[in-house]
Amino acid sequence: MEGKEEDVKLGANKFSERQPLGTSAQTDKDYKEPPPAPLFEPGELKSWSFYRAGIAEFVATFLFLYITILTVMGVSRSPSKCATVGIQGIAWAFGGMIFALVYCTAGISGGHINPAVTFGLFLARKLSLTRAIFYMVMQCLGAICGAGVVKGFQPTPYRMLGGGANVVAHGYTKGDGLGAEIIGTFVLVYTVFSATDAKRNARDSHVPILAPLPIGFAVFLVHLATIPITGTGINPARSLGAAIIFNKDHAWDDQWIFWVGPFIGAALAAVYHQIVIRAIPFKSRAYFPSLT
Repeated sequence: MEGKEEDVKLGANKFSERQPLGTSAQTDKDYKEPPPAPLFEPGELKSWSFYRAGIAEFVATFLFLYITILTVMGVSRSPSKCATVGIQGIAWAFGGMIFALVYCTAGISGGHINPAVTFGLFLARKLSLTRAIFYMVMQCLGAICGAGVVKGFQPTPYRMLGGGANVVAHGYTKGDGLGAEIIGTFVLVYTVFSATDAKRNARDSHVPILAPLPIGFAVFLVHLATIPITGTGINPARSLGAAIIFNKDHAWDDQWIFWVGPFIGAALAAVYHQIVIRAIPFKSRAYFPSLT
């Protein structure tokens, strides 16, 4: 018995189950916290990789709007919901496209495909203001072109079926719509932060490969919950592109909700992940180190 007790004590000493928490986890030998991106990085404007990333965001958002708007129109057109993919199918179209497009573009642009995601990552200093603005512009242009191609192919059905534009549904207030957009975007951006966390990538080799899956699944789940409320925006570029091409009064009435809500949700997710979950000191992320 004495020998067994010694073995147990030795095992307990050799294989401790305790894991470092908070900022102490940043000292692991296999990981070092990357430095924050500069606020302005003029050198990016001379780099082809900068413009290549913007083009990737444009094409990805273009394809995203094209497929998803056609899916929404197909469901709206059918007199019987049982004859279509229904709300679940719409949710799968949005989530599936995000999964595929993030997988395709992650190595080029980071696979944002959403100004709210770009905004959240910018607040966390994952990219410069220069790149963030460029991404948002290209995402919005891609969304406009994607919706425009759908209207060009099917002009009459596009006008009759609403063009995939986001509006607050009857029976819900603007506050309901704003709350749905804030929480829905929080879920998405928080998932993006968790799935692409460099510290997890260093510890778990499978994380980079699987990152697009939880992001796409988060989009799917949020759509299931909020399609009946707002049609689910959580992506200002998607909402803007559909509104510009559909261009009806009611499509513009609630447009502010689909910008303010996602940006608030993205900001909350960035703060929660960086300060609470990762416990990164605020001063290390300040834009003006001399003032901290």
